[in-house]
Amino acid sequence: MQTRLADFIRDTPQGIEAERILRSCVHCGFCLATCPTYQILGDELDSPRGRIYLMKQYLESGEVSAKTQLHLDRCLTCRNCETTCPSGVEYSKLLDIGRGLIEQQVPRSAAASLQRYMLRQTLTRPTLFNTLLTLGRAARPFLPASLKAKLPAAQPHSTRPAIRHKRHMLLLEGCVQPGLAPNINAAAARLLDKIGISLVSANNAGCCGAVSYHLNAQAEGLDFMRRNIDAWWPQIDAGAEAIVMTASGCGVTVKEYGHYLQHDPAYSARAARVSSLTRDLSEVVLSEAEALRGLFPPSPEFRARVAFHAPCTLQHGQQITGVVEALLSVAGYAVVTPSEANLCCGSAGTYSILQPAISNQLRERKLGHLQALQPEIIATANIGCLTHLQAGTRTPVRHWIELLDDNWGKTTA
Repeated sequence: MQTRLADFIRDTPQGIEAERILRSCVHCGFCLATCPTYQILGDELDSPRGRIYLMKQYLESGEVSAKTQLHLDRCLTCRNCETTCPSGVEYSKLLDIGRGLIEQQVPRSAAASLQRYMLRQTLTRPTLFNTLLTLGRAARPFLPASLKAKLPAAQPHSTRPAIRHKRHMLLLEGCVQPGLAPNINAAAARLLDKIGISLVSANNAGCCGAVSYHLNAQAEGLDFMRRNIDAWWPQIDAGAEAIVMTASGCGVTVKEYGHYLQHDPAYSARAARVSSLTRDLSEVVLSEAEALRGLFPPSPEFRARVAFHAPCTLQHGQQITGVVEALLSVAGYAVVTPSEANLCCGSAGTYSILQPAISNQLRERKLGHLQALQPEIIATANIGCLTHLQAGTRTPVRHWIELLDDNWGKTTA
């Protein structure tokens, strides 16, 4: 794709990256077939190729309207197009550049700005979020059905093992996960403890930065990233083997800290180091397969029929496929894979709140494929997908590590 970027962006770090990405696109259109919003809306401007054209026009002319902003807002950032693209177009990085610049030029309404601000302030602060969650649960009998579905019942806090092993890894607790599903991190800690690995949490670590960054408060998102690097660094110096992510949405972000902070001279080297140490929990469990072998039932019998929903952040963002399914199978579950497994469920961080109509259509489509398999349980790897899917079905939706903990964790004392 030929480009002639405008003076305001040409020769800047963002301009150089944007031009490189634009030039890699060959207009083939393969991305249209795997774009969820294009499949639902049928408008090419709501496809990766269409959005690339819109961003190219803006970067070349400097002129932009609310229409361009709307089409970029509708993107789920699922990155299915990146998995599909034969030319390796790094669409999500171009989207970050376009969204961030356009946010500064196209004013939003007061209501829309307030909504985005409140999401950033609420979702990234666990104490505030958990307080509001408790109040919401107390008022649940008086809420309309649409809101009740978004408020999962409280779960008991299960025990975590003491930190007792020389081998240790850092754990990102997450923003909303401890309040919505506290057993996920506890299950991960119990399972790894059985093979001699302690999970350690850094007190000052918090939101991975994804919420703010993808709501176009990019400077705020970068500050969250820097704070986490500072919080983790003493443990990294002390020999932490990895930084473990139990939510794939956080994992894909932390794995890209090196990219986000590449132009920050004070943090670029450490950010790259953090990215290199970051592992999705499934990667850690797979790497310890030999140690875990002793926890397998001698002759596994299928305990339940499980349909696995692979989050976009796992299969497209981190390019991890088939690992969780294999682990569940070895642990004794009958794993089934739905049709259109590559498509987004519609959660996508705050997307289900900001674009509820599209999000709900995608959820119904996803649940239709999952429930056609008649599973006893739906498993996934991201808290956003878990809560979004659970709001639309009575079939239990659980994190896969909880299922492993149910099986493996109880076979050995």
